[in-house]
Amino acid sequence: MQKKSLETILYSTAGIVVMLVILVAFNFIAGTARARLDLTQEKAYTLSAGTRAILKKLDTPVTIRFYCTQSESATPETVFLKGYARKVEDLLAEYKQAAGGKLKLEKYDPQMDSDAEDSARLDGLEAQPLPGADRFYLGLAVKCADQVQTMAFLAPNRERLLEYDLDRAILRVENPEKPVIGLMSPLPVFGMPSNPMMQQMGQQGSQPWTIVTELKNDFEVKRVGMDADKIDDDIKLLMVIAPKDISEKAQYAIDQFIMRGGKLVAFLDAQCLADNRQPNQMMPNMGGGGSSLDTLLKAWGIQFDSAKVVADLKNKMQLRGRNGEPQDAPAWLALTADSLNKDDVATSQIDNIWLPLCGAFTGTPVAGLKEIVLLSSSKDSQLVDGMLANLSGENIIKEFKPSGVNYALAIRLTGKFKTAFPNGAPADKKDDKADTDKKDEKKPEEKKAGDSLKETKGDNTVALFGDADMLYDPFTMRKIDSPFGAMQMAMNANLNLAQNLIEQMTGDNNLIAVRSRATLNRPFIKVKEMEAAANVKFQSEIKRLEDSAAEAQRKINEMQAQKKDKDQRFILSPEQRVELEKLRKEEADSRLHLRQVQKDLKKEVVSMQTRIKWINILAVPLAVTATGIVIAIINRRKTSAK
Repeated sequence: MQKKSLETILYSTAGIVVMLVILVAFNFIAGTARARLDLTQEKAYTLSAGTRAILKKLDTPVTIRFYCTQSESATPETVFLKGYARKVEDLLAEYKQAAGGKLKLEKYDPQMDSDAEDSARLDGLEAQPLPGADRFYLGLAVKCADQVQTMAFLAPNRERLLEYDLDRAILRVENPEKPVIGLMSPLPVFGMPSNPMMQQMGQQGSQPWTIVTELKNDFEVKRVGMDADKIDDDIKLLMVIAPKDISEKAQYAIDQFIMRGGKLVAFLDAQCLADNRQPNQMMPNMGGGGSSLDTLLKAWGIQFDSAKVVADLKNKMQLRGRNGEPQDAPAWLALTADSLNKDDVATSQIDNIWLPLCGAFTGTPVAGLKEIVLLSSSKDSQLVDGMLANLSGENIIKEFKPSGVNYALAIRLTGKFKTAFPNGAPADKKDDKADTDKKDEKKPEEKKAGDSLKETKGDNTVALFGDADMLYDPFTMRKIDSPFGAMQMAMNANLNLAQNLIEQMTGDNNLIAVRSRATLNRPFIKVKEMEAAANVKFQSEIKRLEDSAAEAQRKINEMQAQKKDKDQRFILSPEQRVELEKLRKEEADSRLHLRQVQKDLKKEVVSMQTRIKWINILAVPLAVTATGIVIAIINRRKTSAK
């Protein structure tokens, strides 16, 4: 009996030991192989194919030093940052696993006056002063050979851009030389310093546009003057923003730059709201009109009307109107994935582009050039006057007549370009004022036609956008106050698109797919389509009633203007009084009916939005409840069967 009890105890102990060994082995194996379940539609938290391609191409070991203060303080700020640090650490572990031994990860806890803090300072990290904590470090340094790229503070609001920032840092330490791009614009895109005289008048300086700051992280950015007669040879790509009143001389410089093989990305405009250099006191938000590259576009077979903008009922935005109420703005476009080229690497993974008062490109490229449309409107659109579109979106909707055309809002031209200046450089305007004798003395100027390039040696690329405001900070970035200071958060993917295109034309295409994942937009596309249909349904009736009321008012005015003589100008005959009362009743009835139709339109739109909202709220709970009832019924049947 005692022998059996002893055997039982031994077997039980052995079983427990074996189970413990199995659990330890399982935990060890599971700990080495990291895996995360990503339920987002676009797989935003899974390493992209672009990142994996960059890591696989590593031919030199890269070290990432990750710094995070593990203080014992438990303030809301430190708890939040430590939670975010764990996400960063998980992402770095995936990087290490995907790099296949080419990436080394080092973790440091930079406590006060420690060796780790000295290392953090040497790497250029910035300590964040937080309430209830001495100093808090959260950043990393990427090192390869003697090159170091530092991410001084990992701001939580850049979580969606973290993978892109890491990839960019890895590429920079591997290839420290930045490509050179030129930037030409009459707008203060590089910022303006504060002027004491202007400060006394209430005007402050301005910071550089965010697009310029972001580009400087990837490229060496050179300022190119609007009067440039030659683009420097070291510039690989030229970016032009709102070239209002650009001279023939500057267009010739751009033309020859393209002939030499330089790339061009131009942001033209039909109504530039960012151009407030000469503000209108009566209408301060009117902007500075349109801008184009007429001579170059004509040579390429492209037309751009710098006075017309695209109004699109399907892609319209809502702005704050009178009394703070939302107001439809059909010429302010919010493009979704349906309006973007899904086959182009620069636009394939972007779904949220804002274009305030955007112009359209028409025409057919000349022989030798191929056009690729990057952004387009829906067919429920038309061209309208840019100034009127900025004044009132309501009037545009009243007169709206869909053209059935998908207008090209951004295009790319590829192929062999021919010069727009076959006779050479345009004559300097100063020559027109010179004496005839001096002109005769400068006959060698005619040789310029032979010196200028006439055609590109190989295929080249030019990208054209119909809007420059899409890069302007008020239309791209939202400023927010946080415990870590003033921060900016992207409102759309405008800057991502610009960076994608520039990166595609100058750098590593693998970065494009990573950056495009940084924005997330879930527009109610079906709601917008239903609203557009409701507008079409009621708008004709609204216009008919408004015309009827206006006609009645016109007749009343004419009747009251009739006069028999100087002393009886306001005296009407009995017949006229009857007719006047009839017209007034018609006007009142028309306006009453008009208000009712407008109420019906608003009621239908609100009812539709409420219906969809309740469907979204109740769909999942009802599905879970129904599933639970079905499972309960099945279990009851199984139980009763036993």
